[in-house]
Amino acid sequence: MKKKLLATLLSVSMVMGIAACGSSTADNTTTGADTTGAQTQSADTAKTDTSAGADAAAIDTSEHVVISYMTTGDPPESGSEKEANLNAMLDELNAILTEKVNAELEIYYIPWTDYLSNYNLTLARMDGSVDLVGTASDWLDAWPNAKNGAFLELSEEMLQTYAPQTWASVPADHWELCKYDGDIYLMPEDNYAQWTNHGWIYRLDWAKEAGLANGVHSWEDMTTYVKWCKENKTDLKYVWDSDGTQYAQMANGWIASHTDFVPIDGICSGALWGGSKDDLYTITTPALTETESLVEYAKLMKEWAEAGVWPTDVLNNTSGSNRDEFRVGDVAVEQHHTQTWTDLCSATPANTIFQDDPDAEVGMFYFGEETGNVIALSITHGAMAVSAGSDNPERALMVYDLIRNDPECYKLFNYGIQGVSWDLDANGLRITPEGYNSETQNINGMTNYWWGRNDDIEIKDATRNWDAIDKLYAEYDKIKIDYPYGQFVPDVDSIQGKIDNCNEQYTNYMKQISYGLYNGSAEDIVAEMQAALKTAGIEDVTAELQTQFDALYK
Repeated sequence: MKKKLLATLLSVSMVMGIAACGSSTADNTTTGADTTGAQTQSADTAKTDTSAGADAAAIDTSEHVVISYMTTGDPPESGSEKEANLNAMLDELNAILTEKVNAELEIYYIPWTDYLSNYNLTLARMDGSVDLVGTASDWLDAWPNAKNGAFLELSEEMLQTYAPQTWASVPADHWELCKYDGDIYLMPEDNYAQWTNHGWIYRLDWAKEAGLANGVHSWEDMTTYVKWCKENKTDLKYVWDSDGTQYAQMANGWIASHTDFVPIDGICSGALWGGSKDDLYTITTPALTETESLVEYAKLMKEWAEAGVWPTDVLNNTSGSNRDEFRVGDVAVEQHHTQTWTDLCSATPANTIFQDDPDAEVGMFYFGEETGNVIALSITHGAMAVSAGSDNPERALMVYDLIRNDPECYKLFNYGIQGVSWDLDANGLRITPEGYNSETQNINGMTNYWWGRNDDIEIKDATRNWDAIDKLYAEYDKIKIDYPYGQFVPDVDSIQGKIDNCNEQYTNYMKQISYGLYNGSAEDIVAEMQAALKTAGIEDVTAELQTQFDALYK
């Protein structure tokens, strides 16, 4: 089956209520199959295929259909080697899908430029141009789109019939988290280990030299480590070549490490509002209530600044690339999430510290370690929906069920063709074949399938340090709680101005506090910030959010 890229200019003169404000046009690109001349599977043959559903004999798949899968990401350039490799994978995948459910898949891209507006505009058209929709509750407007009719309600009977493996694998409590107003709209990515909790990534071998035999497990340990590195690793460019953008994550990390605060995602860049582990649905604001702790934080960050942990011009530092510098041993610290650490702790070709020093080790001090305060990523951070405008919703579910649960389909869609884009080593781990070109053969980087990955089928990457990774993941699993606010869709129209003002004030002050760049005492700068937040309306926002919490949860 021949594939082609179709570039479509969407002229939208009038959109439905779900459309985000923005441009009235959007460039969308489809990669998939040209159905001209496609052979049709007979109804008799289709009825004998029991892999498609719990009652496959009753499902009529006699008509061949094309299912359009919409995902965010830039499409491969038309006519490029990259496109050719993607289409070669789709040829093999679509042969399987045609055999099993008499359907084939094409990819409908929403390019990253102005992606959210174009994503919502595409859904608003409701013209049948897309069927399966990659979505998310925290960054792709899943609940607003469900609320406004862009997604199809998925009844239990429909899921049991057309996506039986997905239905059986998702626990009942997870299906509850996929409901809006009592109806299921999403199929969650709930069986994939993905940790995006932040922390300090550091050289464990150096920490041991600094006297921290078990590594860094507290902010006090971290202070010992960074000061030791400054004094003893004099050939470093900096201890941390920070570009000054991590101020909010640092503050969030301090709060997680010293309280049981559970932030609400997505209201603003700073984690200003949330509950607590022992009282999830009473909203609190640590920026106002944790005064003593914030003063302690401000003092410690001043101490780090005076010790020379980061550049003196940290807030304007645009010359460094700290992560790459960490890979080669030029800095001692990186601040990012666990998924980043899984790369940096592994002896990949890019991480030359392991080639230069056979004793090199990379540790992770995760925020919340001291208090056991770890929140798992929402299972709807990545999820699949069916467009309410789909002409073939049942077959779309059947295709999704295969991509998510059928090992052959899954590996093709996520890794590509075995022997071309991936292979197995003697230990059954995933490797890249000789001659592999990541620029043109990285199929996962083209399919952008972040909406139903499945650890039951995943093949571990041979380049990763699985001993360390599995150990940390097991530690997380013992203490984590599920993100509790996945169904909360705040109505912020009446308070958006105050939210913006609060976020602006918090940003202005936290840049000074997190990098120790304030004048006067720690007590003074924290008091100034709290007064500014009150003037900006933080208490009014808290009261309104509490009213909405009460309506949903109490």
